[in-house]
Amino acid sequence: MASVGSAAREAYDEEAAVRRPLELDGRDGATASSSDHHRPGGEPEAPSSVGNVMPRYQVGTKGDTSSRHSEERRQPSTDDVRKSKPGSRYFTAFGVDLSPDNMAVAIVYFVQGVLGLARLAVSFYLKDDLHLDPAETAVVTGFSSLPWLIKPLYGFISDSIPLFGYRRRSYLFLSGLLGALSWSLMATVVSSKYSAASSILLGSLSVAFSDVVVDSMVVERARGESQSTSGSLQSLCWGSSAFGGIVSAYFSGSLVDTYGVRFVFGVTAFLPLMTSAVAVLVNEHHISSGERTTLLSGSGFVESSKQHVRQLWTSVKQPNILLPTLFIFLWQATPHSDSAMFFFITNKLGFTPEFLGRVKLVTSFASLLGVGLYNYFLKEVSLRKIFLATTIIGSALGMTQVLLVTGLNRQFGISDEWFSIGDSLIITVLGQASFMPVLVLAAKLCPPGMEATLFATLMSISNAGSVTGGLVGAGLTRIFGVTRDTFGNLPLLIVVCNLSSLLPLPLLGLLPEESGDTDNGETKNN
Repeated sequence: MASVGSAAREAYDEEAAVRRPLELDGRDGATASSSDHHRPGGEPEAPSSVGNVMPRYQVGTKGDTSSRHSEERRQPSTDDVRKSKPGSRYFTAFGVDLSPDNMAVAIVYFVQGVLGLARLAVSFYLKDDLHLDPAETAVVTGFSSLPWLIKPLYGFISDSIPLFGYRRRSYLFLSGLLGALSWSLMATVVSSKYSAASSILLGSLSVAFSDVVVDSMVVERARGESQSTSGSLQSLCWGSSAFGGIVSAYFSGSLVDTYGVRFVFGVTAFLPLMTSAVAVLVNEHHISSGERTTLLSGSGFVESSKQHVRQLWTSVKQPNILLPTLFIFLWQATPHSDSAMFFFITNKLGFTPEFLGRVKLVTSFASLLGVGLYNYFLKEVSLRKIFLATTIIGSALGMTQVLLVTGLNRQFGISDEWFSIGDSLIITVLGQASFMPVLVLAAKLCPPGMEATLFATLMSISNAGSVTGGLVGAGLTRIFGVTRDTFGNLPLLIVVCNLSSLLPLPLLGLLPEESGDTDNGETKNN
């Protein structure tokens, strides 16, 4: 059972998920540094509380602000071609044309969602096979999320070091192979908490790097668009991720019950290969060997790197970017009790993997419903109002976990199973709807010429907040004495975590005062 923040984190994370994510110059990576949903993801992804919205999901890539690759050399994208014509040749989803590039973005996000097939298997593996306690599990999860914190580095690498003549296709292809390798290791040789953490980290790196590449396309399209249009783009991304979660949700539990965790890891190893396959859909200009030599020339490369660092710092320290970023970090950094709740519902209540798979199926539909709720009703609402309402409601709803832990739900004639399903459904809808504005705000803050790098930086900071929240939650779990078999103080832990999600609300004034019909990214701060 999840709390709102945790539901949002799962959406962006995992691993996010999250954690619903871009490119400097836009199409073929003509800008030199780059990147950072979620998520999220999505998160990667354990559930938490509304103020703690996590990134499963995380974002951004491809761009190169180097003068060597100026705007006039930018190759036309499929979207550029489409916009030059009076009508659209493509089907639409969430109000976005499904061009080949957008299809690539959607499929990569779908893979992020469908990788949830192994999420329950990982949780049960850490708990039952490696015999970790709740605090240790939270630490391993936080460690495996580290690749989401340095996404600008991936963008810089992909922009500055094209492989086989491409900045996007090649890295998408390799990211898929890395993901397949990580889950293959989990299925075969992993046997300790250290090797498990390392393998899961490789999987996170795979998702984070591919996320950076596809999110560069999202940021480019969001530039100069209204909040409504930017919201539609993010809705396509996270809608695809939610659909992937639906596809894998039920089987994530039943396969663990029937065949065991190793089998699930083996099946999951094939899924990242979809990311490698969709690389061919990316419309990207091939970089000649002469251009590659120029890009990687010694002094020019070093000077370009220094220039990008200076540009990034100049952008981040501007009050209209720094202050909203500070709010997002604090909003994400509030603690959550996800690991402790997982141990409670499995060890105390006896929830089986198959039942938890059904809960996951419900929450996957709820996540998609949350995307639709935002896309059709909230994307024109002021960001401040959305954050205020979802945080307060989410904190209140998160308290319902106390009813489950104390057994009060049974006194009202509601079984633990039905209470868990209903509670998770409502919290996930709100969590996903509350996380979408984080992605929209991050995209809108990026000035022209720094989209990829700055977006990646903002989302990495958001992800850092989520990891911080998880680690603080692990510390509180240990302080309150909650272990794999002792849950006496779990109600108090839940109350503290949910009340803490309200702490960032006095800082809402740090956010831009923007209405939904604001065009061209114009915002103002008080």
